[in-house]
Amino acid sequence: MGAGWASEVFRQRCTMEERGGYGQFCPVSMASEVLCSRWTTLVVRELLCGSTRFNELRRGVPKMSPALLSKRLKELEKAGVVTVDRSSAGMTEYRLSPSGEELRSVIMGLGTWAQRWIESRLSLKNLDPSLLMWDMQRNLGTGHLPPRRCTIQFLYPEVAGAQKRWWLVIENGKADLCNFDPGHDLDLVIRSSLHTMTAIWMGLTTVRHETSVGRLEVEGDPALARNMQDWLGLSKFAPVQRMVS
Repeated sequence: MGAGWASEVFRQRCTMEERGGYGQFCPVSMASEVLCSRWTTLVVRELLCGSTRFNELRRGVPKMSPALLSKRLKELEKAGVVTVDRSSAGMTEYRLSPSGEELRSVIMGLGTWAQRWIESRLSLKNLDPSLLMWDMQRNLGTGHLPPRRCTIQFLYPEVAGAQKRWWLVIENGKADLCNFDPGHDLDLVIRSSLHTMTAIWMGLTTVRHETSVGRLEVEGDPALARNMQDWLGLSKFAPVQRMVS
């Protein structure tokens, strides 16, 4: 049985490697086979943040190709992490199953660990205006804004093209994000580098400090300007105590 058995073991090992499996019974290994392919944890993050439609998910992972996103969603559905609701009207919505919801503490734990232990210099290396603004829009503290419609423009002078200017339009407790002029009068104009605004969003600095040193300029409605730190909302990881600078 020697040569034949060895050949079969080799064949099985090669098949496992082609599938990307680890070939271990350890639960950490089995979980990693589901979650550790590229982009998968970020897709789960977006679902945990409330995105349900394909284009909403794409806004949270703007550098991921649509084909790869579709592939990862199918893999998560097959693994029982995601359920897919396909309506008769042709609308498709993705939601986490009970097993997917149980990943909330895992994904939040990863973010908490990174916020606590990864140097801010490294965490601010990969800046992305579309992801920053999308995250701002869905975490905005609309309760700190007046009941009337508010239009707030963000300007990032060093960023090229359409990514330079963004508008948040808040009305009836709902915030919409535009990267084109919505045509409303501006209540507030905010100018800063993308680095500065990301650092504020991540809780690495404050609106007050960045304004005092001239890296953040806020013009317009005085009440909106005064309350910016409150309505901005900040990342869910901003409150985490950092162990590195």
